[in-house]
Amino acid sequence: MHFRDLTESQILALAITAEEEDARIYRDFAEALRENFSATAELFMRMALEEDGHRHRLIELYRKKFGEHIPLIRRQDVKGFVVRRPSWIARTLRPERAREEAALMEIEARRFYEAAAQKTSDAGIRQLLDDLAQEEQRHEDSAEEINEAQKSSGEVGRETEVARRLFVLRFVQPGLAGLMDGSVSTLAPLFAAAFATHNAQQTFKVGLAASVGAGISMGFAEAMSDDGKLSGRGTPWLRGLVCGLMTTLGGLGHTMPYLIRNFNVATTVAIVVVAIELGVIAWIRKRYMDTALLAAIFQVVVGGVLVFLAGWLIGAG
Repeated sequence: MHFRDLTESQILALAITAEEEDARIYRDFAEALRENFSATAELFMRMALEEDGHRHRLIELYRKKFGEHIPLIRRQDVKGFVVRRPSWIARTLRPERAREEAALMEIEARRFYEAAAQKTSDAGIRQLLDDLAQEEQRHEDSAEEINEAQKSSGEVGRETEVARRLFVLRFVQPGLAGLMDGSVSTLAPLFAAAFATHNAQQTFKVGLAASVGAGISMGFAEAMSDDGKLSGRGTPWLRGLVCGLMTTLGGLGHTMPYLIRNFNVATTVAIVVVAIELGVIAWIRKRYMDTALLAAIFQVVVGGVLVFLAGWLIGAG
């Protein structure tokens, strides 16, 4: 059905369902963030309680006007109505993203009440909807005030640092491990095949097999190494996926040049790509692992050069 076709009773029923859904989403946000982001979790619990208050007032008015039975009308039943994201997505949200999501929810709720109030002719219903629209506006302002207070107290700063550490643990570390393994460990078989065969096509096949095989191996190894419950490193399958993909990507980087038919050109391009890969790895170590740039470059380059030499000596021998 279209929003314009809703009756006054249906508008109230929809508002009741929407307020209940929003309160549940805010509580899901709070539950997902409570362990590491207590300040943001407190904000969402306050907002959930306010949505509960709105729902109670709507139910009370509905009973007075239309009786005890409240039909179930949901957002997805009304065309043109904004549908909320599934609340389980909250588990993948960072605190700042969750705040942005909540602000958008409050704006959408205010607009709904403003539009609904214009459709009603009953004075009591119109007054309540207008009041709720104003309160949703105040919620936006109150949430901003709470955010500013939490920033002043240092809570938001602490949450930002925690979020950064979790991002490093759950994505950067497994991704970096995979990129290093893919970029370095595949150098030996790739260049051994290159200097042994001097055939670009055969070298490409060896590099492709080594990259995919290393990606699968590293992905399973990372997933089985830690369930993430005590370390806080996140779900095993996600870390394994990140590690496996980055391992494959690291190997494919210097494998793809061997699609070039000319062996000498392909090898030159591959060596340039290897240098770029090692530079990227060193930068990531400096950016996220707090490793001095020169130390990161030395560690990565020395390892890469040794593996490259091993592949060259074996292939040319």
